[in-house]
Amino acid sequence: MLSPLDLSLTNGPIPQAATVAAVLAIAYLAVRKDRTWRVRVLPIVVLACALAVTGLALVVDHVWKPWPEPLPTVLIVWLGAVLVALTLAVVRLRSGRWYGRAFGVLLALGVVMSAVVATNAHFGQYPTTRAVLDLFRNDRVDLNEAAPPASGVVEVPVGKTLADVWTRPEGLPDKGTVSEAEIPGAFQARPAWVYLPPAYNTTPRPRLPVVVLMAGQPGSPRDWFDGGRILDNLDAYARQHDGLAPIVVVADQLGTSTANPLCLDSKLGRSETYLARDVPAWIRQRLTVDERREAWTVAGFSQGATCSLQLAVRAPDVYGNFIALAPQREPSLGTREETVKAAFGGDEAAFAKVNPMDVLAGQRFPRTAGVVVAGRDDVTYRQADAEVFEACRKAGMDVQWRELPNNHDWNMARDGLFGSLPWLARRTGLVR
Repeated sequence: MLSPLDLSLTNGPIPQAATVAAVLAIAYLAVRKDRTWRVRVLPIVVLACALAVTGLALVVDHVWKPWPEPLPTVLIVWLGAVLVALTLAVVRLRSGRWYGRAFGVLLALGVVMSAVVATNAHFGQYPTTRAVLDLFRNDRVDLNEAAPPASGVVEVPVGKTLADVWTRPEGLPDKGTVSEAEIPGAFQARPAWVYLPPAYNTTPRPRLPVVVLMAGQPGSPRDWFDGGRILDNLDAYARQHDGLAPIVVVADQLGTSTANPLCLDSKLGRSETYLARDVPAWIRQRLTVDERREAWTVAGFSQGATCSLQLAVRAPDVYGNFIALAPQREPSLGTREETVKAAFGGDEAAFAKVNPMDVLAGQRFPRTAGVVVAGRDDVTYRQADAEVFEACRKAGMDVQWRELPNNHDWNMARDGLFGSLPWLARRTGLVR
């Protein structure tokens, strides 16, 4: 039977019940028999909260601008609902019996929790309660323990896949390992998170394909383990393939959660050099991997997807494959003018040299393969994704298009990445 911990937090009865509960709580807090309350206090509270939320949205979207797209409407609505509920609860503290005032505070806190559930449902960050509880669990393994030097490697003859020559050893672990690792280089990055499949913990050790993966912005490498559920999905894949799965290094392309250096070498930092040179060099030096470019994939979600496309065209000798999960049309800080000014001091030619759509228009990449994944309901990036796919196709890439019944959220990112694993395994020589 399905455990209560595995009930969906992104669709179905739980987010629906949270919304209904919030509506009823606000209605209770808003209704009083006092005429002054109805004609003066309540309208003033609602208007003040609406103005506060609108002002905050304007500041975030047009002054601070931590990310290129505006705040989602659903987030603004829920922020307004929370502010109204908290304000009404505070105003009601001035009168009534103590238990009525306490009940009002509890209702306001309930609205806050409902907003958290609804926001999570919108972004798909934590699909179940079990995923939320993982935040309090630390099962990461020191990389020196998880990845000691190999005492022998499995050789794969030309024309064979790793699965053709691999035999599942006795005592193979059921799960892979997760480690954090500092990757030094030209860019001040946060620690990467490294997934090593069960087959890595064997002797002789197979040379496994590599996926360099990136989260969106705002975000961090951990997001792919929380929202992306890497451990669950890759362990499931490995169990079906005698412990074989790709090595995944979730690298940091941002520096901080709200920064956006655009995966370029520019005034904003040397993110491209870090991801195209430093990260691959560290992986080859530190881990037992398949050295062929066909065995190397760069992938990401949202801003990380844009970055994966950039690296596919800017470092094609390093990455033979890419998986772009809802990419932007081009690296962006809002508008092209703002982006070029911030990164290159207004030099359009410098930006065009590194912008993937401009590069694709002038070069061909017949040895590169990729997957572009779009959310059918993603009104912000769906059209851009189609344009990216078409540009890749015209540039000679072996590229596939996948459209999923999702929005710009982690539900799409999870399904898009793990739905691409069979293609990736064949492309990288893991299986036939």
